[in-house]
Amino acid sequence: MLKSLLSNFLHLIFPHNCEGCGTDILNDDSFLCAKCLNELPETGFVAAALNPLEKRFYGRIKVEQAGAGFYFSKDGLLQHLINQLKYKSNRQMGHYLGKLLGYQLLDTNRFNTVDALIPLPLNPKREAKRGYNQSQMICEGIVSVWKKPIINDAISRIIYTETQTNKNVSNRWDNVEQAFAVTDDSKIKGKHIILIDDVITTGASIEACGTALLKVAGLKLSVLSVGYTI
Repeated sequence: MLKSLLSNFLHLIFPHNCEGCGTDILNDDSFLCAKCLNELPETGFVAAALNPLEKRFYGRIKVEQAGAGFYFSKDGLLQHLINQLKYKSNRQMGHYLGKLLGYQLLDTNRFNTVDALIPLPLNPKREAKRGYNQSQMICEGIVSVWKKPIINDAISRIIYTETQTNKNVSNRWDNVEQAFAVTDDSKIKGKHIILIDDVITTGASIEACGTALLKVAGLKLSVLSVGYTI
């Protein structure tokens, strides 16, 4: 009873509510109640070969497998969650979204040959301003349930680019074409890696980073993101 009273008191002082509907009926380690989590629009891409995200890279870069956890739409629930991660200093949201991806990976063998995860790098200026790389937070959530190493220092973003938001396909590519460079190929040579991003829209950043990575001898590239924009 004492433990229950203490828990209720702490809940009054530090309320924990669902980011979707606002209810306080949810697990302490979750940002969504069961109802809102069930309504988060899953793509099914993680388990499905030849899905639309894989096809998006046809003729652009060689991708072994690609997947995205959820559909991303303007003013949708996933956009709200991603905004919490990227603009509201909510690192734990990245861990939470990463775990959701990790559970999807556990339910398929499509990515079983992957050796390691690489978060899509941020330019050091942008990372310093934000305080962290959101893709790194997602990676940490993934590997908490799907046990793979994370490689952070094999590739870097060498050019400070403008935000990709509101840019068209051509401008997005021009913005990132020469933005990435491999800094230590010994850590990824001959490995199958997954490049992790928060949301894939045109795929320009993934393509630019993937192009740099694929110059490394024997490297195989897969791609995974939380969100996929139709």
